[in-house]
Amino acid sequence: MSIPAYSWRMRRALPIAALIGFSLLSTALPTAQSQQRARDLGIPFDGTPGPLNAITDVAGVQVGMTTLIAGDGKLVQGQGPVRTGVTAILPRGRAFDPVFAATHVLNGNGDLTGTHWIGEGGFLETPILITNTGSVGVVRDAALGWMAKHRYFSPLIAYVWFAYPVVGETYDGVLNDMYGFHVKPAHVEAALDGAASGAVAEGNVGGGTAMSCLGFKCGTGTSSRVITTEGSSYTLGVLVQANFGGRTQLRIAGVPIGREISGFTPKVDFRPPPQAQEDAGGRGSIIAVAATDAPLLPHQLRRIAQRIALGVGRTGGTAGNGSGDIFLAFSTANKGAAAREGMKALAMLPNDAIDPLFDATVDATEEAIINALVAARTMTGINGNTIFGIPHDQVRAILKKYSRLQDK
Repeated sequence: MSIPAYSWRMRRALPIAALIGFSLLSTALPTAQSQQRARDLGIPFDGTPGPLNAITDVAGVQVGMTTLIAGDGKLVQGQGPVRTGVTAILPRGRAFDPVFAATHVLNGNGDLTGTHWIGEGGFLETPILITNTGSVGVVRDAALGWMAKHRYFSPLIAYVWFAYPVVGETYDGVLNDMYGFHVKPAHVEAALDGAASGAVAEGNVGGGTAMSCLGFKCGTGTSSRVITTEGSSYTLGVLVQANFGGRTQLRIAGVPIGREISGFTPKVDFRPPPQAQEDAGGRGSIIAVAATDAPLLPHQLRRIAQRIALGVGRTGGTAGNGSGDIFLAFSTANKGAAAREGMKALAMLPNDAIDPLFDATVDATEEAIINALVAARTMTGINGNTIFGIPHDQVRAILKKYSRLQDK
């Protein structure tokens, strides 16, 4: 039985329906232009965002997504319902020019492939892809196929070439037929082919389609900051696939929003570890990627990746036992540094000038997570399991009660 699905690719803020043999559900998905974001609700944040308030504010970074939504009702493994997808991040677009990078693991109950070589060699050599836990293998293999097909590594054509694709995951089995393995190579290729600069869709899209965090529907989110240090302006952007935390943990602008919201308890027919029902949609994982144009070397980027954890903490996440909290940071500066021949003259910010980028990382991570929450909408998946979108009106009312609402 073939499963109808929907492929969403973002190109300069305009959604393109790539119907690669599939059909679209009747419920339309929002575009990056139509979605509400955290600032639209009057949620205050520190720092100055870039023009798009997205990871794509870092010049050269491109994002593409494939979103798969099909079927309703009882789970029939291999048939659906399907609620999943793939997110692709290309650090320098389709140009093969590896970037300095580093990773950090806050809690290791998760997967991000290819990280051993990043830690050893200091470079990210491939696109970054994010999907669901059961699809890491096919996405990794499809990424290799895409790179070979497009001769992504053509500068090294005279050499023996190999790569370790970087693929992260979070668990979407509460809403999705995850072990039906519905993500196929064509979906990975669609996300990579559709990657572009411009606005980035958030919420129930890409790899984040079926994800929940902090007790509400969540998924994909992004944000950016512009800072000045050493007399120059730099941009740092973060993209998250958020699937962590319970409702009682949720903090927005320092306010205990999760404890204050009434109603909207997830309707979930499965056997989670013993915990409050209102937390049944969370306690999962988060993959976060930070990009910057500031000239940072791998040891400094490891410090950036570590600060992502502080942004997660601001929203209430505590990296529980079942959580895979894995972070990657890269810099688009120092072009050509990975060339195999010749001495390299590298630029590097002094450590004493890096604090503004630490602040930017924490601020952008916090806002990216809240953007994912605000953009996401109520979703019903397998066996009628339903995770509710966070009620915007209650969020505003609670922020006002605590004198934290920032109306324009």
